[in-house]
Amino acid sequence: MSVDRRDMDHEAYAARARCGPCFVCAFLAGHPDYRHETVFEDDDHVAFLDKWPTVPGKVLVAPKAHVEHVVRDLDEAAYAGLMLVVRQVALAVEAVLDVERTYLYSLGSLQGNAHLHWHIAGLPPGVPYAQQQLHALMTEHGVLSVSPQEAADLATRLREAMNTGKAPHRTARSG
Repeated sequence: MSVDRRDMDHEAYAARARCGPCFVCAFLAGHPDYRHETVFEDDDHVAFLDKWPTVPGKVLVAPKAHVEHVVRDLDEAAYAGLMLVVRQVALAVEAVLDVERTYLYSLGSLQGNAHLHWHIAGLPPGVPYAQQQLHALMTEHGVLSVSPQEAADLATRLREAMNTGKAPHRTARSG
């Protein structure tokens, strides 16, 4: 996967997040402007590659239902089910990509990107400590340039890892 970075238009992103349709609901409805590469899907959840990854193989996991609060909008069974999917996808990311640490976090706001979603971000080995953690996740430091073919290939490998419980092969970090 490419490790070239490009700037992200944060003003356009914020306008889209705050004024556009819910990005998860639009993606699930097949809206062409909200297309993502699907990694996993069942009756209640979907996992897909982040359109603006800051680390290779960054995946988002969301309930299909439009839920907005990570704690109080899900009953215990729904929360546990979602977290099991997050774990399964994270294990696939770790199986397919060479990662030092896997970050799991939920962002969003009632002001934008309100649909509950978890981020799975595998930190590649060798990233200097000063560029890890929040620094590695911030789009202000640029996002990876990933071609459509690279994204499709990675999504295929992640799906295979989830379906078999193991990775077809590991991809070492280049660069």
